[in-house]
Amino acid sequence: MSPWKQLPTSLDPRTRQLVLRLRRVKDHSGLSLQALAARTGYSRSSWDRYLNGRALPPQRAVAAFARACAADPGRLLALHEVAAVALDGAARGTRGKEAETPEEPEEPADVGKGTRDGEPGSGRRSWVAVLAAASVTALLALTALLVAAPWDHGGAPDRPAAAAGSSATDRDGHPFVFQAGKDYSCPVRRDKDGLLYAGYSNTRTELLGVGSAQWPVVEAQCLLRHHGFSPGLADGAFGSGTERAVQRLQRDAHIVVDGVVGEDTWGVLRHDAR
Repeated sequence: MSPWKQLPTSLDPRTRQLVLRLRRVKDHSGLSLQALAARTGYSRSSWDRYLNGRALPPQRAVAAFARACAADPGRLLALHEVAAVALDGAARGTRGKEAETPEEPEEPADVGKGTRDGEPGSGRRSWVAVLAAASVTALLALTALLVAAPWDHGGAPDRPAAAAGSSATDRDGHPFVFQAGKDYSCPVRRDKDGLLYAGYSNTRTELLGVGSAQWPVVEAQCLLRHHGFSPGLADGAFGSGTERAVQRLQRDAHIVVDGVVGEDTWGVLRHDAR
């Protein structure tokens, strides 16, 4: 099987996670693009675009993909929903920026019926529209920040988050803010189920690769450190250093060396071999 093409560096991390998951499921199924096209009703060229990050597949295509590969559609559709929301938010942001460009006031068509300085008219109405559009854009940006980075109440989480992957909470249930570039503490300990946790995520299936970000990545980075494969900073950003650390762990554990954290790699990270 030929190696996958490198995904575009500009690809949104949430879309990247969907694509990486689709690739992994396809590889596991052993289906070719031609066979995938025959079973889903979407062309080979369409799947080439979807699996190389050049287009977001429709929801129906993802559902058909899951059936063709005998995979659980729930996980794939959840990732697709997150990616679709991210894409829609980016499109709204672009339209909002375009609306921020002020229009020049129109020249009055008739001096008697037009507007004079200080009187209401089309120029004022255009500025009101601009301000309204800017307010909507600011509200959308604030909403995106609240979703992507929950409020920080300080300290390290006491237990893994109840929801796998996206956030972590302290003893009072308050979420933490993701801060890019911060080296988070790694209080790795064994839970009652005998597995290792650093307290940032309790996922055992989250698919992580270069471009992934936030709490599941912090969790993986802390566990990599615990096993003696330092990724550098435990900052929640999956870069080349984390990828190399994952590859070293995979070689040591005699599992597929692809630099991607999936179910097999989580299985190694969650168990203490020492």
